[in-house]
Amino acid sequence: MSADRKLRDGHGREIGDVRISVTDRCNFRCQYCMPVEGLPWLDRAEILSFEEIERLVGILAGLGVRKVRLTGGEPLVRRELPRLVRGLSGIPGVEDLTLTTNGYLLEAQAGFAEAHPIKVNAVALRGHTETEALPFAEFAREHPYEVRFIEFMPLDADRSWSPEAVLSGEEIRAAIAAVHPLEEVEVGPHSTSRVYRFRDGRGRIGFVNPVSEPFCASCDRIRITAEGRLRTCLFSLGETDLREPLRAGAGDEEIEAILRRAVWGKELKHRVNEPGFVQPERTMSAIGG
Repeated sequence: MSADRKLRDGHGREIGDVRISVTDRCNFRCQYCMPVEGLPWLDRAEILSFEEIERLVGILAGLGVRKVRLTGGEPLVRRELPRLVRGLSGIPGVEDLTLTTNGYLLEAQAGFAEAHPIKVNAVALRGHTETEALPFAEFAREHPYEVRFIEFMPLDADRSWSPEAVLSGEEIRAAIAAVHPLEEVEVGPHSTSRVYRFRDGRGRIGFVNPVSEPFCASCDRIRITAEGRLRTCLFSLGETDLREPLRAGAGDEEIEAILRRAVWGKELKHRVNEPGFVQPERTMSAIGG
């Protein structure tokens, strides 16, 4: 692909990763994602069809996007999801197709998930995760899964986030390393996690530290919500509607122009640690993880 075809933002970052929410629904009520009383579900007609998702991914792949992650809500509650997976896997240019799931329904649909390594994510909360860090480390040492601790971000449903509630990745890493020595593993330039292997060779563990160590400068991600709204940052306050032009008969060149305009305005950084930060209205379940 010629360099001038690639999708870039106004800060010179090339976009190579899209996260697509296939549903806002979930079979769990995790505190971090959703209020206890739940949220009103979108009507089926409001959600992008598989054909619309495949068309968007095809356009994005033609602009250099190589990684596609399907999210929710819980993506496995979307009917016939394996059909979408098969369709996306056949799109030229898509090199990495992954899924974020709570895993509850995975066994029944695991036929399409044969090749990818499994990562187990845990949101770290001060006052809770300190006692869970070592058991999670032991789990990572005993199973072929990479456990990743994700710092608590201001996307919680009950708006209880505060800087004091953030248990940093460095604190957890130090606690684990005091028992099981670690050595850092080199990762790609757009990785969101710092990855370590246990020095005795028994497994890996990762730390995603968007609050204490923001990785905005190398961010190559965009997100599309279940109803087809493009978000250029997890903490975006604005969105771009893709569903309306898709359903109004816009051609691929017109959709590409909309994508380019929106991505050009991608935020330089999330500003979580700065005065005046505004938490987005959407919670994690409505954005797509």
